[in-house]
Amino acid sequence: MAVLVGMTMAMAGPAPATTAAQRQQQQQVTYVANQTSDNVSVIDTSTNTVVDTITVGDAPRGLAITPGGTRVYVANADSDNVSVIDTSTNTVVDTITVGDRPWAVAVSPGGTRVYVVNRDSDNVSVISTASNTVIDTITVGDDPTGVAVTPGGTRVYVANLGSDNVSVISTASNTVVDTITVGAAPVAPVVTPGGTRVYVTNAGSGSVSVISTASNTVIDTITVGAAPEGLAVTPGGTRVYVANNVSDNVSVISTASNTVIDTITVGDGPLGVAVTPGGTRVYVTNFVSGTASVISTATNTVTGTITVGTGPVGVDSGLIPD
Repeated sequence: MAVLVGMTMAMAGPAPATTAAQRQQQQQVTYVANQTSDNVSVIDTSTNTVVDTITVGDAPRGLAITPGGTRVYVANADSDNVSVIDTSTNTVVDTITVGDRPWAVAVSPGGTRVYVVNRDSDNVSVISTASNTVIDTITVGDDPTGVAVTPGGTRVYVANLGSDNVSVISTASNTVVDTITVGAAPVAPVVTPGGTRVYVTNAGSGSVSVISTASNTVIDTITVGAAPEGLAVTPGGTRVYVANNVSDNVSVISTASNTVIDTITVGDGPLGVAVTPGGTRVYVTNFVSGTASVISTATNTVTGTITVGTGPVGVDSGLIPD
């Protein structure tokens, strides 16, 4: 099967609104976790160039930027820990031991909690960002690979690749309150900005399951490319971009009709997807090519290709203090 990735990142819902004055004092960046080179590439999205490279743990997979843009949390699959990056210096300021083979990361909308899925432990580590310590561990399904938090911060959705289902966690109690059967080998969930739906890639079915958060049931299934992995939703919630690892392309889904409205050829072995805060661009990591493709959402065409580290997987775009 294709190399599998659970993406989190911007899927955790929109960051708190910022004023025009605040935005002028922020820099838009994209962070890319490079599994094979054990580092993170920092892309300045104004120039689409790599401006820094940060050494982290062994085999970094998923990562997520906090809503305030001050920290990046990186799951290191082979060292069983999470690296904490200070975005003001692009240095690792803390390392947190979690479960076995951490795979994906999501941050709560308020930025107080980080949820890390541990693929070989079949659980989720809950990190307090105030202390950078694990404050709880939640058992989920088999081989959890992806995680997303609802915009209200009340629920966490975890894709369990080995059990073909999604665990629903209540953040109030840190317990699983529901389990939803989806397609074969689910990899990554994303929650729409309004919090009404969850889209989940099924690598084994070549499809995306659409879940209603009101009922926690699958209300639609969308056929996409071969071995879909990472996905991301635009800030307006109108489109979902899906990386198809084996067919080397990205499916564009309209959330109004739940149909594929475009298909974009990218690099070799696409895995991760992130949409910029303004919604104008999409960054796609290409594992085999060692690159990130830049897609314009206005035209759904690739407008640039950036060489990053080797084996790029997780990706997140956000605003950091300038």
